[in-house]
Amino acid sequence: MADTIHELTGLKDATVGLERLNAGTAIALKEAGLNVVDAQQPVEMARAIKSPEEMKCVIASLRATEIGVGKLREAIRPGLTEAELWSVLHKSIIAQNGDYVETRLLNAGARTNPWFQETSDNVIGPNELIALDTDVVGCHGYYADFSRTFHSGPDRPTDIQRELYKVAYEQVHYNMGILKPGMSFREYADRAWNIPDRYYANRYYLSAHGCGMTGEYPYLYHHGDFPDAGYDGVVEPGMTLCVESYIGEDGAKEGVKLEQQVLITETGIETLSRFPFEAHLLT
Repeated sequence: MADTIHELTGLKDATVGLERLNAGTAIALKEAGLNVVDAQQPVEMARAIKSPEEMKCVIASLRATEIGVGKLREAIRPGLTEAELWSVLHKSIIAQNGDYVETRLLNAGARTNPWFQETSDNVIGPNELIALDTDVVGCHGYYADFSRTFHSGPDRPTDIQRELYKVAYEQVHYNMGILKPGMSFREYADRAWNIPDRYYANRYYLSAHGCGMTGEYPYLYHHGDFPDAGYDGVVEPGMTLCVESYIGEDGAKEGVKLEQQVLITETGIETLSRFPFEAHLLT
Protein backbone atom coordinates (compact mmCIF):
# COMPACT_ATOMS: atom_id res chain seq x y z
CA MET A 1 0.00 0.00 0.00
CA ALA A 2 2.82 2.39 0.88
CA ASP A 3 4.54 1.69 -2.47
CA THR A 4 1.31 2.46 -4.33
CA ILE A 5 0.81 5.73 -2.45
CA HIS A 6 4.42 6.76 -3.10
CA GLU A 7 3.97 5.98 -6.81
CA LEU A 8 0.70 7.89 -7.12
CA THR A 9 1.79 10.99 -5.21
CA GLY A 10 5.51 11.08 -5.93
CA LEU A 11 5.99 11.80 -2.22
CA LYS A 12 7.78 9.68 0.35
CA ASP A 13 5.99 11.47 3.21
CA ALA A 14 2.47 11.78 1.72
CA THR A 15 -0.38 12.51 4.13
CA VAL A 16 -2.85 9.62 4.32
CA GLY A 17 -6.19 9.83 6.11
CA LEU A 18 -7.35 6.60 7.75
CA GLU A 19 -10.95 6.10 8.82
CA ARG A 20 -11.31 2.39 9.64
CA LEU A 21 -8.14 0.31 9.67
CA ASN A 22 -6.66 -1.63 12.55
CA ALA A 23 -3.83 -0.19 14.65
CA GLY A 24 -1.23 -2.50 13.13
CA THR A 25 -1.91 -1.18 9.64
CA ALA A 26 -1.70 2.44 10.79
CA ILE A 27 1.61 1.79 12.59
CA ALA A 28 3.08 0.01 9.55
CA LEU A 29 2.10 2.85 7.21
CA LYS A 30 3.67 5.40 9.53
CA GLU A 31 6.86 3.31 9.72
CA ALA A 32 6.90 3.31 5.90
CA GLY A 33 7.28 7.11 6.02
CA LEU A 34 3.71 8.24 5.52
CA ASN A 35 2.06 10.98 7.57
CA VAL A 36 -1.02 9.22 8.98
CA VAL A 37 -3.98 11.40 10.06
CA ASP A 38 -7.57 10.79 11.15
CA ALA A 39 -9.95 10.93 8.16
CA GLN A 40 -13.18 11.12 10.18
CA GLN A 41 -13.69 14.88 9.82
CA PRO A 42 -13.30 15.20 6.02
CA VAL A 43 -15.27 11.99 5.45
CA GLU A 44 -18.16 13.15 7.66
CA MET A 45 -18.19 16.56 6.01
CA ALA A 46 -18.38 14.87 2.60
CA ARG A 47 -21.23 12.63 3.79
CA ALA A 48 -23.28 15.50 5.27
CA ILE A 49 -24.98 16.47 1.99
CA LYS A 50 -27.02 13.61 0.58
CA SER A 51 -27.29 12.99 -3.16
CA PRO A 52 -30.64 12.12 -4.79
CA GLU A 53 -29.49 8.48 -5.04
CA GLU A 54 -28.66 8.44 -1.33
CA MET A 55 -32.08 9.85 -0.51
CA LYS A 56 -33.69 6.88 -2.27
CA CYS A 57 -31.76 4.64 0.14
CA VAL A 58 -32.73 6.75 3.15
CA ILE A 59 -36.42 6.61 2.21
CA ALA A 60 -36.32 2.85 1.59
CA SER A 61 -34.73 2.33 5.00
CA LEU A 62 -37.31 4.51 6.73
CA ARG A 63 -40.29 2.84 5.09
CA ALA A 64 -39.00 -0.61 6.09
CA THR A 65 -38.34 0.57 9.64
CA GLU A 66 -41.83 2.05 9.89
CA ILE A 67 -43.26 -1.35 8.97
CA GLY A 68 -41.17 -2.89 11.75
CA VAL A 69 -42.25 -0.30 14.31
CA GLY A 70 -45.86 -0.90 13.30
CA LYS A 71 -45.46 -4.61 14.03
CA LEU A 72 -43.81 -3.77 17.35
CA ARG A 73 -46.67 -1.46 18.29
CA GLU A 74 -49.22 -4.16 17.47
CA ALA A 75 -47.34 -6.66 19.64
CA ILE A 76 -47.37 -4.50 22.79
CA ARG A 77 -48.99 -6.18 25.78
CA PRO A 78 -48.21 -6.35 29.48
CA GLY A 79 -46.24 -9.49 30.35
CA LEU A 80 -43.73 -9.30 27.51
CA THR A 81 -40.15 -8.47 28.35
CA GLU A 82 -38.53 -5.44 26.79
CA ALA A 83 -36.23 -7.75 24.81
CA GLU A 84 -39.14 -9.81 23.49
CA LEU A 85 -40.89 -6.68 22.25
CA TRP A 86 -37.69 -5.17 20.78
CA SER A 87 -37.05 -8.42 18.88
CA VAL A 88 -40.24 -7.84 16.86
CA LEU A 89 -38.61 -4.78 15.29
CA HIS A 90 -35.32 -6.57 14.67
CA LYS A 91 -37.03 -9.57 13.04
CA SER A 92 -38.98 -7.31 10.70
CA ILE A 93 -35.87 -5.34 9.70
CA ILE A 94 -33.94 -8.50 8.85
CA ALA A 95 -36.91 -9.98 6.98
CA GLN A 96 -36.99 -6.85 4.78
CA ASN A 97 -33.27 -7.21 3.98
CA GLY A 98 -32.18 -4.42 6.30
CA ASP A 99 -28.79 -4.75 7.95
CA TYR A 100 -29.18 -4.53 11.74
CA VAL A 101 -30.32 -2.38 14.66
CA GLU A 102 -27.35 -0.41 15.97
CA THR A 103 -28.61 0.00 19.56
CA ARG A 104 -30.98 -1.70 22.00
CA LEU A 105 -32.99 1.29 23.17
CA LEU A 106 -36.45 0.11 24.15
CA ASN A 107 -37.51 0.58 27.77
CA ALA A 108 -40.72 0.36 29.75
CA GLY A 109 -42.05 1.92 32.91
CA ALA A 110 -39.45 3.15 35.39
CA ARG A 111 -36.66 2.18 32.95
CA THR A 112 -37.75 4.97 30.61
CA ASN A 113 -36.23 7.49 33.06
CA PRO A 114 -33.42 8.37 32.69
CA TRP A 115 -32.87 7.62 29.00
CA PHE A 116 -30.08 5.41 27.57
CA GLN A 117 -30.78 2.24 29.53
CA GLU A 118 -30.24 -0.84 27.40
CA THR A 119 -33.18 -3.14 26.59
CA SER A 120 -33.40 -5.90 29.20
CA ASP A 121 -35.51 -8.78 30.50
CA ASN A 122 -37.61 -6.29 32.44
CA VAL A 123 -41.27 -7.32 32.20
CA ILE A 124 -43.61 -4.69 30.78
CA GLY A 125 -46.39 -3.92 33.24
CA PRO A 126 -49.92 -2.61 32.67
CA ASN A 127 -50.39 1.08 31.86
CA GLU A 128 -46.69 1.81 31.43
CA LEU A 129 -44.93 4.02 28.92
CA ILE A 130 -42.70 2.21 26.41
CA ALA A 131 -40.01 4.35 24.77
CA LEU A 132 -38.18 3.33 21.58
CA ASP A 133 -35.33 4.80 19.52
CA THR A 134 -35.10 2.89 16.23
CA ASP A 135 -31.40 3.42 15.31
CA VAL A 136 -31.83 1.03 12.36
CA VAL A 137 -29.05 0.49 9.83
CA GLY A 138 -31.59 -0.56 7.28
CA CYS A 139 -31.89 -1.03 3.55
CA HIS A 140 -28.68 -0.35 1.60
CA GLY A 141 -26.86 0.46 4.85
CA TYR A 142 -28.66 3.77 5.45
CA TYR A 143 -29.88 4.91 8.85
CA ALA A 144 -33.52 5.20 9.90
CA ASP A 145 -33.58 7.13 13.15
CA PHE A 146 -36.83 8.21 14.74
CA SER A 147 -38.22 7.71 18.25
CA ARG A 148 -41.68 7.00 19.54
CA THR A 149 -43.23 6.37 22.95
CA PHE A 150 -46.21 4.06 23.42
CA HIS A 151 -48.55 3.07 26.25
CA SER A 152 -49.03 -0.56 27.28
CA GLY A 153 -52.71 -0.22 28.30
CA PRO A 154 -55.28 -1.40 29.02
CA ASP A 155 -56.41 1.81 30.72
CA ARG A 156 -56.18 5.41 29.51
CA PRO A 157 -52.77 7.07 30.01
CA THR A 158 -52.49 9.14 33.17
CA ASP A 159 -52.41 12.94 33.18
CA ILE A 160 -48.68 12.83 33.97
CA GLN A 161 -47.95 10.44 31.08
CA ARG A 162 -49.90 12.62 28.65
CA GLU A 163 -48.21 15.79 29.90
CA LEU A 164 -44.73 14.29 29.35
CA TYR A 165 -45.74 13.23 25.84
CA LYS A 166 -47.23 16.60 24.92
CA VAL A 167 -44.14 18.47 26.13
CA ALA A 168 -41.81 16.20 24.11
CA TYR A 169 -44.06 16.59 21.06
CA GLU A 170 -43.95 20.38 21.45
CA GLN A 171 -40.14 20.41 21.63
CA VAL A 172 -39.68 18.32 18.49
CA HIS A 173 -42.16 20.26 16.40
CA TYR A 174 -41.05 23.69 17.59
CA ASN A 175 -37.45 22.91 16.65
CA MET A 176 -38.51 21.44 13.31
CA GLY A 177 -40.34 24.70 12.69
CA ILE A 178 -37.26 26.89 13.06
CA LEU A 179 -34.90 24.80 10.92
CA LYS A 180 -34.04 26.36 7.59
CA PRO A 181 -31.17 26.38 5.09
CA GLY A 182 -28.50 28.98 5.80
CA MET A 183 -29.13 28.96 9.56
CA SER A 184 -25.95 28.74 11.63
CA PHE A 185 -25.64 26.11 14.34
CA ARG A 186 -25.29 28.91 16.91
CA GLU A 187 -28.44 30.62 15.64
CA TYR A 188 -30.32 27.33 15.90
CA ALA A 189 -29.13 26.85 19.50
CA ASP A 190 -30.18 30.40 20.41
CA ARG A 191 -33.64 30.06 18.84
CA ALA A 192 -34.42 26.47 19.86
CA TRP A 193 -37.18 25.53 22.31
CA ASN A 194 -36.37 26.26 25.95
CA ILE A 195 -36.49 23.09 28.04
CA PRO A 196 -38.45 23.66 31.27
CA ASP A 197 -36.26 23.65 34.37
CA ARG A 198 -37.81 20.50 35.84
CA TYR A 199 -36.84 18.49 32.74
CA TYR A 200 -33.48 20.09 32.05
CA ALA A 201 -31.25 17.74 34.06
CA ASN A 202 -32.39 14.68 32.07
CA ARG A 203 -32.46 16.40 28.66
CA TYR A 204 -31.26 14.54 25.59
CA TYR A 205 -27.63 15.50 25.09
CA LEU A 206 -28.29 16.86 21.56
CA SER A 207 -31.03 19.03 20.15
CA ALA A 208 -30.58 17.56 16.65
CA HIS A 209 -27.97 15.60 14.71
CA GLY A 210 -27.04 14.56 11.21
CA CYS A 211 -28.05 11.16 9.93
CA GLY A 212 -26.78 9.13 6.98
CA MET A 213 -25.24 5.71 7.47
CA THR A 214 -25.25 6.35 11.24
CA GLY A 215 -25.63 9.35 13.51
CA GLU A 216 -23.14 11.84 12.08
CA TYR A 217 -22.17 15.49 11.47
CA PRO A 218 -23.60 17.96 12.24
CA TYR A 219 -24.33 17.77 15.97
CA LEU A 220 -26.57 20.63 17.11
CA TYR A 221 -26.40 21.35 20.83
CA HIS A 222 -28.80 22.99 23.24
CA HIS A 223 -28.26 26.66 24.05
CA GLY A 224 -27.00 25.84 27.54
CA ASP A 225 -24.51 23.25 26.29
CA PHE A 226 -23.24 25.25 23.32
CA PRO A 227 -20.41 27.10 25.13
CA ASP A 228 -18.79 23.81 26.25
CA ALA A 229 -19.74 21.32 23.52
CA GLY A 230 -21.07 23.22 20.53
CA TYR A 231 -19.35 24.39 17.37
CA ASP A 232 -20.54 26.59 14.55
CA GLY A 233 -21.42 25.69 10.99
CA VAL A 234 -24.30 26.12 8.59
CA VAL A 235 -27.46 24.08 8.00
CA GLU A 236 -27.38 23.27 4.28
CA PRO A 237 -29.84 21.83 1.74
CA GLY A 238 -29.32 18.11 1.37
CA MET A 239 -28.57 17.49 5.05
CA THR A 240 -30.71 14.89 6.79
CA LEU A 241 -31.23 15.79 10.45
CA CYS A 242 -32.91 14.07 13.38
CA VAL A 243 -34.68 16.44 15.78
CA GLU A 244 -34.57 15.03 19.32
CA SER A 245 -36.53 15.23 22.55
CA TYR A 246 -36.36 13.39 25.82
CA ILE A 247 -38.65 14.66 28.58
CA GLY A 248 -38.38 13.12 32.03
CA GLU A 249 -38.16 14.81 35.39
CA ASP A 250 -35.10 13.96 37.47
CA GLY A 251 -36.11 11.36 40.05
CA ALA A 252 -39.57 10.79 38.56
CA LYS A 253 -40.84 7.42 37.38
CA GLU A 254 -41.21 7.71 33.59
CA GLY A 255 -40.06 9.71 30.58
CA VAL A 256 -40.91 10.19 26.90
CA LYS A 257 -38.55 9.90 23.93
CA LEU A 258 -39.63 11.40 20.57
CA GLU A 259 -37.61 12.15 17.43
CA GLN A 260 -38.27 13.05 13.81
CA GLN A 261 -35.98 12.63 10.79
CA VAL A 262 -36.11 15.49 8.26
CA LEU A 263 -34.43 16.62 5.04
CA ILE A 264 -33.24 20.20 4.71
CA THR A 265 -34.52 21.57 1.40
CA GLU A 266 -33.85 24.81 -0.48
CA THR A 267 -36.82 26.44 1.26
CA GLY A 268 -37.22 24.65 4.62
CA ILE A 269 -37.62 21.04 5.63
CA GLU A 270 -39.31 17.88 4.41
CA THR A 271 -40.42 15.44 7.10
CA LEU A 272 -39.04 12.00 6.25
CA SER A 273 -40.28 9.82 9.12
CA ARG A 274 -43.98 9.18 8.72
CA PHE A 275 -44.82 6.87 11.62
CA PRO A 276 -47.78 8.44 13.47
CA PHE A 277 -47.71 9.85 16.96
CA GLU A 278 -50.02 8.50 19.68
CA ALA A 279 -53.30 10.40 19.60
CA HIS A 280 -54.39 9.08 23.02
CA LEU A 281 -51.22 10.51 24.57
CA LEU A 282 -51.80 13.93 22.97
CA THR A 283 -55.39 14.44 24.18
